Amino acid sequence: MISNSSDRNYIRGEYSKFISDMRRPVPTPKNICRPDGTCEFGTFESEFKSMDFLKLKGPTSMPNVFNRLKLTLWEATEVHFEHGVLLAVICDMGIFGKTLNVFYDKRTHKTYCWDTNLKSSKTGIAPNLINGSVAYAETPVSFVRYENTFNEGRVDLSGAHKGKCLITDPRSDKTAVAAMKENTGEGEIFYDLHLSRLSNPSIASIPFSETRPRPLYSQKDFFKAEGFLTINGEKMECDENTVAVVDDHRGYYPRRAHYDWVTTLGRYEFNGEKKYLAFNLTRNQSIDQEKYNENILWLEGASSVLPPVTFQRAPETAEFKNYAEWIVRDEYGMVDLKFKVYSLNPMVVHAGVVNIDYYITFGELEGFILDEAGTRYDLTGCMGMGEDKTLLL
Repeated sequence: MISNSSDRNYIRGEYSKFISDMRRPVPTPKNICRPDGTCEFGTFESEFKSMDFLKLKGPTSMPNVFNRLKLTLWEATEVHFEHGVLLAVICDMGIFGKTLNVFYDKRTHKTYCWDTNLKSSKTGIAPNLINGSVAYAETPVSFVRYENTFNEGRVDLSGAHKGKCLITDPRSDKTAVAAMKENTGEGEIFYDLHLSRLSNPSIASIPFSETRPRPLYSQKDFFKAEGFLTINGEKMECDENTVAVVDDHRGYYPRRAHYDWVTTLGRYEFNGEKKYLAFNLTRNQSIDQEKYNENILWLEGASSVLPPVTFQRAPETAEFKNYAEWIVRDEYGMVDLKFKVYSLNPMVVHAGVVNIDYYITFGELEGFILDEAGTRYDLTGCMGMGEDKTLLL
């Protein structure tokens, strides 16, 4: 287990010249919000003790009294089992909260989604990620609970959801969006998981505006998972290959916003040896992609920073039926991936002032990533998961 900065191993080598110094972690201030109402930006070694984003002055064009309505807060986890992938989310978007559980079955390529809204005031996002802080939300049909002890490299996660479920079957001849209202069923999911850190955290505070303290804070962490998941009566036990990535995500998005994301996580074979590996690749509204991003390659006990990437899709996600390809590359030759999308879960809301086009995608990777030392990791055949999200708020 990796739990403090003295244990960390940051890979350096010939490709390090392509990485900005701003992507190197520095000691973490106590509070992400400075006394003058501005924000700490950059890459950091460890968790912030205080993340009171409501104290930022002028993060949006609205008066500060409306900060609570404009602040987005998430804690989400992806867990890779032998037969599928779980996404477990508690979210507070200011105007409403959400419990969300999504499971992708690798055997059938079907995606199951339980999605329940609740009042923002009933959504308990943890104030920080240390000393057992709790994130919790409960509805009549669901709950999600995180107990966060990141300062010791641990997270406990449990949750359940039952009842109405959106089932996306890629064998349909309709686009996933068109089939949203038709593919509902009944189901139930329950999980109880205990996570132990495998590598260095990725902790970034990214400016989304040249003139305002409009941050996106993101901490992403790679974990070994223990415990179990039960979906529709089938129990899946964690084994030595079961891993997770936890994503804590807080910030003020612009009124018009978009981000792209792709990841893998698992225990894969490289040069005849099984190794834990994960990566995170994201492109968002960062004002300087080279200095401020959250792209990283995780190995057991080590990590390598990755440069900015771009995404290209064919077809566009809104037109997905049963297959799509995403091309994800950087300009230095460190990232060259094709993400073969086999299934997705659409969450499309067009309701006056709130418009959300949010697609969670699953499939398989083809291609490679180089770490900073130039070591090549062939990811062909590895599980892929991604998001394509556009907001108009």
